[in-house]
Amino acid sequence: MILLLALAAGLLAGLVWARWRGSPYQTPELGYLWLVFVAFLPQFVVIYLPISRENFPVWLVPGCLLTSQVMLLGFAWLNRRILGMPVLICGVTLNLVVMASNSGFMPISPQTASRLVSEDRLLDIQPGNRIGAKDILLHPQDTRFEWLADRFLPPIWFPYQAAFSLGDILIALGVFWMLARPRSPLQFTNRGTQT
Repeated sequence: MILLLALAAGLLAGLVWARWRGSPYQTPELGYLWLVFVAFLPQFVVIYLPISRENFPVWLVPGCLLTSQVMLLGFAWLNRRILGMPVLICGVTLNLVVMASNSGFMPISPQTASRLVSEDRLLDIQPGNRIGAKDILLHPQDTRFEWLADRFLPPIWFPYQAAFSLGDILIALGVFWMLARPRSPLQFTNRGTQT
């Protein structure tokens, strides 16, 4: 959710900025875009595709999620000269660290999860078990790098409720910055060398 909001807000800000400058809006010149699709593929198979999600071996899920994060990090690193990409790299790295430290899933506390699922359903989920697509229910004291977990929530009046992490916030900021003020790597380098 936070990423979609960042995409929409960044694109809108970029269009307004381009209009104000009297120039056409240009999307960032990203290389290796195929890596994004390859990175999303493991998540699509184990989370979003119903047939494979129901029959996929549980023990393989963490590996798929971590592989997805590593490939996304690789894509971001290859495009690190793009404005906003260093912030995105920090966000992906933080998510990768907390997931790798907690059995390959993103930890979420019972208190945070109580805003997302019914009390009856939450009582049926034991700590250490999956909750949702890629989260694992853990008490804060049992969570490694708890400050990097899915611990933030939108305001209660917001129509769509989903938990997100500090890494997610940085990823969203990086995407917003990249779309709001697009600049190619060459332009970024040239601007930095001007005197």
